[in-house]
Amino acid sequence: MKILVVGLGYVGTANAVLLAQKNEVTCYDLDFTKSNNLVNGISAIDDKDIKDFLNTKKLNLIASKNFPSKVNDFNFVIIATPTNYDIDTNQFDTTSIEKTLENIQKSESTPCVIIRSTIPVGYVKKIQKEYQDLEIIFVPEFLREGRALNDSLYPSRIVIGSKSKKGKQFAKLLSDAAIDKNVQTIYTNSTEAESSKLFSNAYLAMRVTFFNELDTFAISRKLNTKEIIKSVSLDPRIGDFYNNPSFGYGGYCLPKDTKQLLANFDKVPQKIMEAIIESNSMRKDFIGSEISKLNPKTVGVYRLVMKEGSDNIRESSMQGIMKRIKAKGIKVIVYEPLIKEKQFFNSEVYEDLELFKKDSDLILCNRSHLELSDVQDKTYTRDQFHQD
Repeated sequence: MKILVVGLGYVGTANAVLLAQKNEVTCYDLDFTKSNNLVNGISAIDDKDIKDFLNTKKLNLIASKNFPSKVNDFNFVIIATPTNYDIDTNQFDTTSIEKTLENIQKSESTPCVIIRSTIPVGYVKKIQKEYQDLEIIFVPEFLREGRALNDSLYPSRIVIGSKSKKGKQFAKLLSDAAIDKNVQTIYTNSTEAESSKLFSNAYLAMRVTFFNELDTFAISRKLNTKEIIKSVSLDPRIGDFYNNPSFGYGGYCLPKDTKQLLANFDKVPQKIMEAIIESNSMRKDFIGSEISKLNPKTVGVYRLVMKEGSDNIRESSMQGIMKRIKAKGIKVIVYEPLIKEKQFFNSEVYEDLELFKKDSDLILCNRSHLELSDVQDKTYTRDQFHQD
């Protein structure tokens, strides 16, 4: 099949690499460098499996500098453009999707459009009325940053927001490209598919906040967090996973998806959705207060990324902690190799890790790392299990 992938973030890149094993995949991004580099074996995102595939697999990838004029040449157009949360409208900003649909319409083409960007509940029904000549299907992705291709090769499930022939055809494309062939495929209407994506991430955010509140309780009562979590998690209904305390959930997906779901709850009774967002903010308030009690003159922030193997610092919880302790007059310095500038929000960025350690009275670390093994006495973390 011939497939066009629009947007080369971690979702678009993973989809392009996955499907290029057995199909001809054309990549288009506003930043042509991303498309060109991908075709030449260089990924714009940090994902070990993607790098391995680019180096070892024969992939049929094509880079397009401009939006293709002959869109009808493609069996599917996959839209994987960013949909950031707009605090002014309390909705995802879906303009990047609409621009892509406009480009398709200008080309006078009618391919099947697969939206893999995260969207508000009810979006496909609304947009389908404006583009009646196009079949638009929402196919939610359930991919982790840094493990996006792995999660595509071993998918937890495939959810297709359509019961049409094209929807089933696309599901087969995904399952044929996967290594695990025992994946369960669920066909739903578009609104149910949109809801499944947002509720999945809201549940993950709720689980993060639950174990963070457990940790807050343990700190306040001078109890052993790790012992409590291990005991709680051995209940098979709860499970011993995704239970490692942190400074709060962050990154690109969970903060915006929980806010969008809360907005979609308008006029629907709820308490949990609002509490998840408030709990995450409260956790950062608590951690900031605990750090200030230690009276450090200079706090060193070790890495702004959310987890190992990620290159994303957007809305990281560490940034929230930084704001809170700087508001208390504490000097903050940063060690983050991903940042090439000398300053990050008026905090000095260090290139030399050893000098960073030396100049820090206290080092904040969301996830423990061997690089800090020699300064454990002045490292502050809530990481109990040394894993994400």
